[in-house]
Amino acid sequence: MHLLKKTLLLIPLILSIAFQPIYAQQINNGKRPNIVFIMADDLGYGDLGAYGQDLIQTPNIDALAKEGMVFSQAYAGGPVCTSSRSVLMTGQHNGHTVARDNVPHYPTYLQEGDITLAMVLKESGYRTGGVGKWSLGDAKTEGRATNMGFDTWTGYLNQDHAHYYYPSYLDHDDRKILLTDNPILRNNYSHDILTNSTLNFIRKHRKAPFFFYAAYTSPHFSAPEEDEHGLTVPSTYPYTEKNWPEAAKKYAAMIYRLDKDVGKIVALLNELGLRENTLIVFTSDNGGHSNVWKKFRTNGKLKGYKRDLYEGGIRVPFIASWPGVIPTGQKSDEPIGFQDMLPTFAELGRAPVKAKIDGASVFEALKGNPLPKNERVFYWDFGHTRERYDQAVRMGKWKGIRRGQGQAIEVYNLAEDISEQYNLADENPELVEKMDKLMDAMVVPSPRYSVGEIYTGGPIWKKDW
Repeated sequence: MHLLKKTLLLIPLILSIAFQPIYAQQINNGKRPNIVFIMADDLGYGDLGAYGQDLIQTPNIDALAKEGMVFSQAYAGGPVCTSSRSVLMTGQHNGHTVARDNVPHYPTYLQEGDITLAMVLKESGYRTGGVGKWSLGDAKTEGRATNMGFDTWTGYLNQDHAHYYYPSYLDHDDRKILLTDNPILRNNYSHDILTNSTLNFIRKHRKAPFFFYAAYTSPHFSAPEEDEHGLTVPSTYPYTEKNWPEAAKKYAAMIYRLDKDVGKIVALLNELGLRENTLIVFTSDNGGHSNVWKKFRTNGKLKGYKRDLYEGGIRVPFIASWPGVIPTGQKSDEPIGFQDMLPTFAELGRAPVKAKIDGASVFEALKGNPLPKNERVFYWDFGHTRERYDQAVRMGKWKGIRRGQGQAIEVYNLAEDISEQYNLADENPELVEKMDKLMDAMVVPSPRYSVGEIYTGGPIWKKDW
């Protein structure tokens, strides 16, 4: 009996010792991990069961959360799709990256000489593929996905084209897949094509390290002329019989279908024996939309929506799963941002980063370890074509927001006030002064935004740039 007790006491130690070589084997023996980055479009912080949603079913994404890490303070690159995707691809924050707003399209697209996450991984031997909304370069422009590090891309190069779920064509590499009668007959739901392309890429490249960027368009509101409710989905199942507004049923059904396809991706990785050497990240490009049915509480307790620099516009769900490396069922409160993905994935792929970036590797946070305590500052802005130009910074627990040119800075303590209800600016004049200087210093004027016109690389009232 005494020997049995000693043996039982040793079991945790034995399991701990057994667990450690898994990480060493996967990272240090030359077998670099596959990386699958899945990003929804306009999915709110509160739209997943793992983040408190109780009306919309997301069992597959929730399963990823249970077997991995849920980040409570992950930030998109910007409050709208183009700037957020630009930050993700370039590793530069909103005041430095090439595309800082949804408009103008062409002048701010990626160009020759720009470095992307896909380029960094491809140069180190990764096969790179993507589907969905690109937003950083149309067909035949320098910024098209296949000229920016992707071996293949299927979906929408133009972000406005991505509003249509039954399009007349989809971009595929440097050609178009014609679906001429699709807007009328509705035979091909684009989301299904994107998922099939994802699964095909994984099957084809299962023997080589690969990076796949699944930039799904769901649950983005579609063009109003295509659907009177602003949403298009083949079926409202499993919510058809719910006593909800029709638009709410469609929104929930889109998330349900997205969740189901995340399950297909995970199942295929398991089937091919790739799951233990694959990092999966699931997130959203920005906060939820203000038109989502209020009972869904798309952004949970967060204030604001897409296009806002309050937390509801930029804080996003972020789930990372990698069996044997990322602890299971854990939550991290470490602040991280999209600009951190390039250096993090480069570290995993042992790929040198030759470009100037603002992000930092957060791989330690993925493993459940604390990040170094420093004075790191997060920055966002929005409104380059409007009379109002908004800026926001986060430093530690403090968040500062300026809503409009020349307006007073609001200050919030996010550690105690996640909903940004209590403006503490009057109580912290020194902090306001510091944030004011940071907001000015964090923006580098961009030649891709025309000075003196409505488009600028920084605050629109500064005409002397």
